[in-house]
Amino acid sequence: MILPADPTIDAILRGAVLAAAALLYILVLVRIVGLRSFSKMTSFDFVMTVAMGSLLAGAAQATDWNGVWQALAAMFGLFMAQYLLARMRKSSDLFEAAVQNEPILLMRDGEFLHDALDRTRVAQSDLLAKLREANVTAMHSVRAVVLETTGDVSVLHGDTLDDALLQEVRIPNR
Repeated sequence: MILPADPTIDAILRGAVLAAAALLYILVLVRIVGLRSFSKMTSFDFVMTVAMGSLLAGAAQATDWNGVWQALAAMFGLFMAQYLLARMRKSSDLFEAAVQNEPILLMRDGEFLHDALDRTRVAQSDLLAKLREANVTAMHSVRAVVLETTGDVSVLHGDTLDDALLQEVRIPNR
């Protein structure tokens, strides 16, 4: 194989080829491990997504094969760790309780739960922004607001609320 004499062209070609190869490798791992690989169900899932991006960038910028192989091995290791953690969480309630945050109720029936806001360090102004984002037009229509385990905020509004939707959500004292 003939390598380009210009180091700039070599760097551009190397970056493009290695990035594409690493991306294809990630796609193969996702196909093997499953769609849950990049879900945002847990905090580990979020960390996994960020780490994959970092490792992809590292593989694309590698200047030698050891750097590429190390990034690919780290990707494989993270996918396997996520797979094993998901299996263990599914098979053991005790393990799930140990590694999983629980969602917490921030608002109920139009009222802010200030203890929960303080405990979670969520400002009331941030919560109001989330309500606007969810197209809430009247505070009395808000049935519940939940800070999910991923850090997302779920806004449940309407005329009624099925209590099943708040299963396993920590409800602080009012």
